[in-house]
Amino acid sequence: MTIVQSARIALRALRVNKLRSALTMLGIIIGVGAVIAMVSVGAGAQARVAEQIQSLGSNLIIVMSGSITSSGIRLGQGSQLTITEDDASSIAREVPAVQVAAPSTRGTTQVVYGNLNWSTVIQGVTGDYLEARDWPVTTGRSFNPEDNDGASKVALLGQTTAFNLFGDADPLGQVIRIKKVPFTVIGLLSRKGQSSWGQDQDDLIMIPLSTAKKKVLGVSQANPRSVQAISIKVRAGEDMADAEQQIRGVLRQRHRLQPYQDDDFWLRNLSEVLQTQEESSKVMTYLLAAIASVSLLVGGIGIMNIMLVSVTERTREIGLRMAVGARGRDILLQFLVEAITLSLIGGIIGIVFGLGGSRAISYLAEWRTLVSMEAIVLAFGFAALIGIFFGFYPARKAARLDPIEALRYE
Repeated sequence: MTIVQSARIALRALRVNKLRSALTMLGIIIGVGAVIAMVSVGAGAQARVAEQIQSLGSNLIIVMSGSITSSGIRLGQGSQLTITEDDASSIAREVPAVQVAAPSTRGTTQVVYGNLNWSTVIQGVTGDYLEARDWPVTTGRSFNPEDNDGASKVALLGQTTAFNLFGDADPLGQVIRIKKVPFTVIGLLSRKGQSSWGQDQDDLIMIPLSTAKKKVLGVSQANPRSVQAISIKVRAGEDMADAEQQIRGVLRQRHRLQPYQDDDFWLRNLSEVLQTQEESSKVMTYLLAAIASVSLLVGGIGIMNIMLVSVTERTREIGLRMAVGARGRDILLQFLVEAITLSLIGGIIGIVFGLGGSRAISYLAEWRTLVSMEAIVLAFGFAALIGIFFGFYPARKAARLDPIEALRYE
């Protein structure tokens, strides 16, 4: 007997008991659908983390002011500005792996345009900051060295700020007021989106660093050259950990710190932070897939249970087929094909439910989902293996029946 003939007999037997076959497939349908939906949720989370890594800038290290000790009391992080523009210049000059080191300072204030106003972040930066953050200007121009040297009153707008001040109108060339100081908009920044800590990166205005210090945010009385942060972009292909150690060494030497003294700055490799989040997302994906796979195992047990009942019900039929020449392997093949058919049909329906479930989760819960072909193939292949694994025992039991005993079965 060929596989095609066995498949026809199996399909005919499944059609006789449509309701029982449908209920048997239910576990497989739910399992495959759940695996696809859960893996798509996890893949969506991973894609979101990857976007956040990209939005921060590639190979980015941030240096910020750390804690200091005053009269034996250790103050908190950022309690005093301990890094300077000169630190940024030294890092760019002395660490070969560094592409650019961009000092910056920031604050929050009200911005006015006409009869509209908006509270936003004011970031004082140099032209290197946009390169460090991989942040292009979509329209207009970026800052040039003359803007910083002359403390020019020019500004670059983030997308959120531009929309709240100008709506759909073109902001280029318009004059806005920051702390009553007029600034000319020279460019519009590309959209960055939300950061990993939930901050809208597009809700800001960038102005030259020198302008921010002299006319908007003010300078530190202790050191006019001090800044709040230095954004450092490491060259592609360079070792981030090694670059981080070299940067720390330069800063400790410049700040005259002894070996027993703690750093008076805070250094963070943001790529490592977000890559850790990406690994956590992968673990979540695997966990969700493992939980969803339990229903596939339950579905497989259901198939084995129903097939054992089917063998018992069709004992006389099996005996009759053996009496007219059917071999044990023919009986084995017939029942195995029935089990696999149940799994495959359930798998196909489960794929449809999984795709629909992914769209429903994305629409109703507003979670990003990403359906991959690998997840579909994995779930479908697992369903087929379930059919073979759990269908083999009932099929083997049917093939080993004694023909005479089977014919006498009541």
